[in-house]
Amino acid sequence: MEKIAVVGAGMMGQGIAEFFASKGYPVNLYARRQEVLDQVHDKARANFKVFGVDENAVENIALFNNLKSAVQDADLVIENAAENIEVKQNLFAEMAASTGSECILASNTSVIPITKVAEKVADGRRILGTHWWNPPFLIPLVEVVQTERTDLKYVERCIAIMTAAGKVAVHVKRDVAGFVANRMQHALWREAISIVEHGICDAETVDLCVKNSFGLRLPVLAPLENADLVGLDLTLAIHNNILSEIEASPNPSPLLTSLVKHGDLGMKSGLGFYHWNAETSQAVRTRLSTYLKKVVLGK
Repeated sequence: MEKIAVVGAGMMGQGIAEFFASKGYPVNLYARRQEVLDQVHDKARANFKVFGVDENAVENIALFNNLKSAVQDADLVIENAAENIEVKQNLFAEMAASTGSECILASNTSVIPITKVAEKVADGRRILGTHWWNPPFLIPLVEVVQTERTDLKYVERCIAIMTAAGKVAVHVKRDVAGFVANRMQHALWREAISIVEHGICDAETVDLCVKNSFGLRLPVLAPLENADLVGLDLTLAIHNNILSEIEASPNPSPLLTSLVKHGDLGMKSGLGFYHWNAETSQAVRTRLSTYLKKVVLGK
């Protein structure tokens, strides 16, 4: 099996390391702070127990607080540092200097273009994006993002590694903001917020409409399949009538901006589009986790 190095032991880094370790891959996990590394194995054992994974899989995760030592013998390095362009650029420069010429260097950023992440590396052929979704142990998708400098053979190798490990790996051929799935997700969020902002209905009604209509069929009938199903002539006719009415602002919603300005940040503050407390917040997290485990793991 390929050796995987994961740089950063936060929520996503820990989850990615656990995923590969659970599949039998040797994983080197790097974190700058030793106190973070000291918690990794206990967290992994607890999560493996929840997911029905042999707790001995934790032995597949080796811990490092020295970056060069963590990545020097890796076949694939996945960076999960904070969403700070300078931090990521410096990491990639160091990783490129510390790894073999055939090692794939991947960033798990969901915001920063991979091209910018790789700016301080002279040879960008083996640098690409691998956008995982949270929680990484449960969400199948990994978007493998190619830049103008990425050699296709590294994209294909990365997709092969992800697929062999059990992920649904897709090839994103252009390095655009949001990649594929986030672009569609936030297009929906923009319209949902706009509907509330313009008084068409309240937040609860928006969410009820999604959960009890097209949201039910999305896992088995995605947008372009649905367009072909109903007919592209009908799809065109609908678009001729509705697209001019849909929110198209290139800027964040004034309602969203106002909520954030006033400190109404959602669950973390207790108020957003809904009122939240510890009990209702945990209920949502439990509902999501239970659903994903049932759908993905059959448990």
